[in-house]
Amino acid sequence: MSKKTVFDSILYGLNEALEDAKKETPSLKRHRVTVIPLKEYEANDIKKIRNSTGLSQKYFASYMGVSIKTVEAWEAGTNHPSGSASRLLHMMELDNELTEISLYFQGFLYLIFFTRKSHPSFFKRSILCGEE
Repeated sequence: MSKKTVFDSILYGLNEALEDAKKETPSLKRHRVTVIPLKEYEANDIKKIRNSTGLSQKYFASYMGVSIKTVEAWEAGTNHPSGSASRLLHMMELDNELTEISLYFQGFLYLIFFTRKSHPSFFKRSILCGEE
């Protein structure tokens, strides 16, 4: 019995999809994915989004993974966010709670990590893994 490589598996799947595409009545399940075009954010848009989160420029920059100078430049209109930053801004604009939930989750993980480091006996492997 021969082992299939990842390449062989991908190649098989692509060939199967090509053959199915040629059929009059396709048998493979199809999905249509629509990617929303990126929005270009102006300085006042970015400031409005940041203010809606309640974050300072410093914490907003940390959340976005950029420097404070970058956020300042965005809000001054000197620079505009890149593609990934624009996508994240769009998600924040669509769901106001996104930032709050992710910051809460990050804080929770931070707390667990540093509590385990400073008080190893407080967290036992069995508690975290559900073992008894």
